[in-house]
Amino acid sequence: MSQPLYEPQSGVLTVQYEPSEQTQLIENPPRFTWIPAQLEKDTYILQYSRSQEFDGETTVTVQPIPYNLYTPDHAFEPGDYYWRYALLLNGETNGSSEDTQTEWSTVRRFTVPAGLPETPLEGRGSRFEQTKASHPRLWLQADELPEFRSRIREDASYCGWDIFFERSVKPWSEKELIAEPQPYPGNKRVAKLWRQMYMDCQEALYAIRHLSVAGVVLEDEKLINRAKQWLLHVAAWDPQGPTSRDYNDEAAFRVAGALAWGYDWLYDRLSQAEREDVRSKLLQRTGQVAFHVIERSKIHQVPFDSHAVRSLSSVLVPCGIVMLGEEEKAREWLDYTLEYYACLYSPWGGIDGGWAEGPMYWTTGMAFVTEAMNLLKKFTAIDFYRRPFFQRTGDYPLYCFSPDTLRASFGDQSTLGDPVSLKTGFNIRQFAGITGNGHYQWYYEQTRIIDTDSEMKFYNYGWWDFRFDEMMYRHDYPNVTAQAPVDIEPVKWFRDIGWVAFHARMDQPDDHIMLLTKSSRYGSISHSHGDQNGFLLHAYGEPLAIESGYYIAFGSTMHMNWRRQTRSTNTILIDGLGQYAGTNKVLNMAASGAVEAVERHQGYTYSRCNATAAYKENVPYLERYVRELYFINESYVVVVDHVDLTQPASIDWLFHTMNEMKLGNQSFQVQGRKADMDGRFVYCSSGDMQLSQTDEFADVDPAEMEGLDHQWHLTAKTPAARSHRIATLLVPLRKGQPKYVSYFMDDQGQNGVHLYFTEDGKTTMVEVAKAF
Repeated sequence: MSQPLYEPQSGVLTVQYEPSEQTQLIENPPRFTWIPAQLEKDTYILQYSRSQEFDGETTVTVQPIPYNLYTPDHAFEPGDYYWRYALLLNGETNGSSEDTQTEWSTVRRFTVPAGLPETPLEGRGSRFEQTKASHPRLWLQADELPEFRSRIREDASYCGWDIFFERSVKPWSEKELIAEPQPYPGNKRVAKLWRQMYMDCQEALYAIRHLSVAGVVLEDEKLINRAKQWLLHVAAWDPQGPTSRDYNDEAAFRVAGALAWGYDWLYDRLSQAEREDVRSKLLQRTGQVAFHVIERSKIHQVPFDSHAVRSLSSVLVPCGIVMLGEEEKAREWLDYTLEYYACLYSPWGGIDGGWAEGPMYWTTGMAFVTEAMNLLKKFTAIDFYRRPFFQRTGDYPLYCFSPDTLRASFGDQSTLGDPVSLKTGFNIRQFAGITGNGHYQWYYEQTRIIDTDSEMKFYNYGWWDFRFDEMMYRHDYPNVTAQAPVDIEPVKWFRDIGWVAFHARMDQPDDHIMLLTKSSRYGSISHSHGDQNGFLLHAYGEPLAIESGYYIAFGSTMHMNWRRQTRSTNTILIDGLGQYAGTNKVLNMAASGAVEAVERHQGYTYSRCNATAAYKENVPYLERYVRELYFINESYVVVVDHVDLTQPASIDWLFHTMNEMKLGNQSFQVQGRKADMDGRFVYCSSGDMQLSQTDEFADVDPAEMEGLDHQWHLTAKTPAARSHRIATLLVPLRKGQPKYVSYFMDDQGQNGVHLYFTEDGKTTMVEVAKAF
């Protein structure tokens, strides 16, 4: 009788054994993943069948599979299936696939429903059959060049070419070559020098890519020769030096991309020796990134490495494409990338299109992955945009990073305090072009109006060139008619990441109210914070309850001691202690929350979130922390907090805003430029709360705050008790136009405690505490 295969236990940081009976498939075929058995050279054999005994014509055997993930090359018929896998050691099983001695894994059952999107991945043997050996391969293919060249000669404004040429090509034909970046003093990373280094490399990418494309399109020998100068100059930089992957990965990504574009577009203008030299350096640099992604970080096993996942798009795709058929490793790396995209992308979200790291990391991730998707679609005809995540991910910025809002979204944000980034708009327009969604086009057009002067800021200039993006998009995608979001959902639940967005009148920025909350299974991992059950409020053109602090740099004291910590957000501390937000990834993921309910009622929308697990590491005596939000009459908010403990503790109810508040006995008033807000603690089971405020950022290096405006942080402290029920009324006010919300409370009795809120004759009941 065969022995069962040893199966390592999956964890919160690993891929899971999928599909299973608990799996709700969202696309067809299913994606198969399992946990490797920790052997360095494992490859696998996979079987799936309609038969639990794996006999008959419905059994399919696939081998060899080099990694612990597999996407079939065909859609499945609806129905029930079974699957299992076995190890292939040195290319052989420890018994044949028909041998009863083969050590097979546990047999798992799954169901394929009818009507799912069909998104198979072409098998390794045939997926590059449609590719051509000619260059260029990145963006325009060789057979597209003549028509594009002809259109440009007929009309220099075609696809924005004239603007691209004037502002993104000509400067690099005259600018001196950028010197190779030097090491940090004492080889100790300095944030300012790190940023300057990668921006220098981004400029090198601009010079090589734009001069090469323009020179070849225009058949301009002067531009081509200048592009060659830049390319050979950058190729001469030491692949093991300061721009290597392990020294400065952001610099390394940009240098690899620069060499790929130059090698590809100048291929026919390089001598054989020059080609071999550039390709050799490109191979080394791509290999560094591939080694980190596949062998060191192993994102096919532990997928939560933000930079490694992004480097698939910024490095392995363009570099793999241009070296395919010329370097054996290029196909290996490209196969790995395609299989990851087909199976595990995105580790930060799912069918709802959310992105757990926050909107600026969505922006960064989507900027590179959409460019990669476009390059792959052009070169291989493989279209990953058909996957459900890509069909819906435009909803995420629409609802959670609305174009008129400031400081109203969670997570690390390099643009914190600035208008929503124009690049976010460019990204969502890409999804307008893919899906035809007019709301996405509206979003893009709003960002073009709002974000007019950020092009040279480091988070734009050091990452992308809008004119090149514009030219590519206009050539490849249709115009979509903008549609104002008058018919959007009033409350949108991103189940995949545990974010909930409430909106009223999004299409009217001066009247728009946005309330955002989260309680996420991703906890505080990566670029997420210790902010489960937090909320943010933007109303009438003004940020009221804000994401506090500033983006100084990743790893700064502002980042580590304030921004990542619970004390920076609008939630609670227990005995002064917040959620776990340290550096242990297992604990980061365990410090999670859950959205338990999202509801729409006549007159109000509602969410209930549970952040108990997020505090467990620091507050083991917490039994339960649940926060309810009521957005009533699309006008005002009631926050109800339920805290139960095994020993008495005091609660700090936290609130952050831009300006100094007026504090009352059990009230506070926010004063903005366009809007105000009245806040009142209408019920606290443990007694009156003590209110205080400060404009200090605790434990932040004062040097990081030089020249930055202060912000104000409210703490409302309760007496110690084992149980707390707190109800808070928040009333946003248009400047000069007050609104009146009255309330009264039931006496505590057999029916518990209820509050009744009345505005414009409309009364809504909120249950604060059940009867004891």
